[in-house]
Amino acid sequence: MLLAIDVGNTNTVVGLFEGDKNIGTWRVRTVEDATADEYWVFLHNLAVGSGPLERLKVAGVIVSCVVPPLRGALEELSTRYLKTVPLFVGPGIKTGMPIRYDNPREVGADRIVNAVAAYEKVKGALIAVDFGTATTFDYVNEAGEYEGGAIAPGVKIAAEALFHQASKLFRVELIAPSRVIAKDTASAIQSGIIFGYASLVDGILLKMFEELGTRPRVMATGGLARVIAAECKLVDQIEDDLTMDGLRILYRRNRPGG
Repeated sequence: MLLAIDVGNTNTVVGLFEGDKNIGTWRVRTVEDATADEYWVFLHNLAVGSGPLERLKVAGVIVSCVVPPLRGALEELSTRYLKTVPLFVGPGIKTGMPIRYDNPREVGADRIVNAVAAYEKVKGALIAVDFGTATTFDYVNEAGEYEGGAIAPGVKIAAEALFHQASKLFRVELIAPSRVIAKDTASAIQSGIIFGYASLVDGILLKMFEELGTRPRVMATGGLARVIAAECKLVDQIEDDLTMDGLRILYRRNRPGG
């Protein structure tokens, strides 16, 4: 059994794999000062439907983490409770994907994981769009080389900035309203956020297509992918578990016999 952990700035996603089969995926808030003991209790609670973790026989752990203070807790969780040395996605890991960034160490672990998983699905040129704390756009060429991309503020970051800076505006559910020209304030905020971000995504994708001189496939993932991408004209498919799949692939590539 493989335990895959993706720690983002806002959410942490945990997945359990038996071979290539994903037997469970869970998403919770990221807590920067969480301890190994808290993670252990948390994992037990999440896996209750599949059985206690001791009986699940977790033999491997892979972690993608963009929150450095949590690395120690995750390492202790793996070595102390699961009796295995965790594999962290970062410099030195075998990705099977050349990184054509000026400084490859600057590329976030989550972006590489998504790029690897997306290329395995498409086997051709693609752009992976991740709707996370930041909205990231990552281009992989036909040969499977990571070329770079773009980073925009995430949907929730922009929404929170609006609520904090405009005293008369309030938080709303992040769903698409029935009309762009809204007749009430809540719907007007939803219109601006959802349709505005869909236009931002399509706009950046169009710029990328123009720069590339071609139209690669576009794959979306992340917590708000199904909300925003549904309003985009240029997103071809949505993969909810793209990051988990990428972690599974990278674990195989970095273990003996993988």
